[in-house]
Amino acid sequence: MSLWNKLVSLIKKPQKNQVIETVKANIGIRKKIPNWPDWEEMLNTNRLLWEEAKEKAKTGPQVLMGTSVGGALPMSLPESMLAVALTLRGAQVHTLLCDRLLPACILVQKLDIPETTLANYELAKTRCQDCFKAGSYFYQPLALPGHLYSELLSDTEREKAKNLSGEVPLSEIPNYQLGNLNIGEHAYAGALRYFASGNLDNEPYREVVMRRYFEGALLTAFATKNLLAKHNFTVACFNHGIYSPHGIIGEVCRENLVRVVNWNVAYRKRCFIFSHQDTYHHTMLTEPLDAWENMPWNETMEESILEYLKSRWQGTRDWIWFHEQPDEEFVRIAGEIGLDLNKPIIGMLTNVMWDAQLHYRANAFPNMLTWVLETIKYFAQRPELQLLIRIHPAEIRGTLPSRQPLLPEIMKVWKELPPNVFIIPPDSNVSTYAAMQECDSVIIYGTKTGVELTSMGIPVIVGGEAWIRGKGITIDPVSPAEYFQCLDKLPLKIKLAGEELKRARKYAYHFFFRRMIPLQFMEPVAGKPPYKIKISKLDELLPGSDPGLDVICEGILSGSPFIYEAEKLGISTS
Repeated sequence: MSLWNKLVSLIKKPQKNQVIETVKANIGIRKKIPNWPDWEEMLNTNRLLWEEAKEKAKTGPQVLMGTSVGGALPMSLPESMLAVALTLRGAQVHTLLCDRLLPACILVQKLDIPETTLANYELAKTRCQDCFKAGSYFYQPLALPGHLYSELLSDTEREKAKNLSGEVPLSEIPNYQLGNLNIGEHAYAGALRYFASGNLDNEPYREVVMRRYFEGALLTAFATKNLLAKHNFTVACFNHGIYSPHGIIGEVCRENLVRVVNWNVAYRKRCFIFSHQDTYHHTMLTEPLDAWENMPWNETMEESILEYLKSRWQGTRDWIWFHEQPDEEFVRIAGEIGLDLNKPIIGMLTNVMWDAQLHYRANAFPNMLTWVLETIKYFAQRPELQLLIRIHPAEIRGTLPSRQPLLPEIMKVWKELPPNVFIIPPDSNVSTYAAMQECDSVIIYGTKTGVELTSMGIPVIVGGEAWIRGKGITIDPVSPAEYFQCLDKLPLKIKLAGEELKRARKYAYHFFFRRMIPLQFMEPVAGKPPYKIKISKLDELLPGSDPGLDVICEGILSGSPFIYEAEKLGISTS
């Protein structure tokens, strides 16, 4: 009997002390960890309810919680909570964890794991130890059906993955398909994320890293296929939906007609964003307009969204922001950088290059860097206009600081910028909102800031694939020629108003208040993960206890839209 199944069988028995000591001895956990949920203690607040729920769930719909990377704490902690909440709603939840098997995954970055660790297959001796312990800490006390990667793979499949990863030409890996599965796409995305770079051209270890991610993607595909062959899952729920392993799990599930739910942490405090079939980075681009454009609209709703958008200048209601004390004195700042406030200013907002490469589909231009360089070239011929480029502060303040910053890339082409082009660098404390408010119009690539700027009445031209695109609010060129035709009309000398402005604010309300679903018991804390589950008893996860949790669970189980009707249910302001 495998270690996992042995532990699960023990947990099902009533000898609680023996169970806990066995778990601790095998996974190396000695004490309760601050801010991590103690599910054993929580289940004991109503053990009868939990045992009855698990018994009833045996005939319920099968749900795969495809966590895999237990050490990704901001993801594995909420997924353990969802496993409990779904079980209480009658679902037979299965869990999936990688048990030190993948040679590269989403949890690995060059910042703290050198390429040599991947090259020598040493990940299992370093990062994987704590990763598997974390996943075990969250899931083993629940005694739900659990699956490990090592149990799902044969020796033949492991050898096949290793051989393929070494034989396929490096240039063919990004587009490699296993049947209809886009294996290479997610392996390449994983490598880009590892290096935190928009391309791998200047990375001397790019080949070995790519091949390890490719091997991990193949192993994930084989393991997921084997798991789906054994169980009749209705839906699979897991974070991200891109990279490896989660992007691969999604590929296999969709091919086998298993419904997919992906999710991620949202911008507002206590909020999460869920989507059907794919990552929200993609589904927000194609969401039907009738999801929001026909919703009732009133003065209270408009005031609520404007109040929240103003709070984003300081980040007081968010748990993702980039400035502690942004400098909003733009008149002084303009004087310091030589910007003439008497001449038209066109704003330009960039993304982090590796982020833009992975999350946002190219539209008018093949990538963000080309868009930036071509735009500067255009404005060099328009001296009557000023281009103000705000490089995204997440280049240095994000979760993964970029190793391919934009400014050096610009300077490779422009040793000296045209006199009418100005740059606010990523380390500047200048408020992006204050700067853009002074602009005639703003050009964006993929940033969500387009949602906010249009709500302020500022016209926006979308050069990439931002979520605001296609909503009937922005100017959306689809080719370079059309893009430059749009620029030819600058300055616009007019702000959004009337029905156009109302539409922009309705979409902002939908995006920030309805698609971002609040869970009031997810309390922000310092550390990792950046929140904890603040409940005192198991009953607090039952239906009717938290409206946001009900929306999420209903969406997972029935396929209903992940829309929290804030106009009816109320808006979380904390």
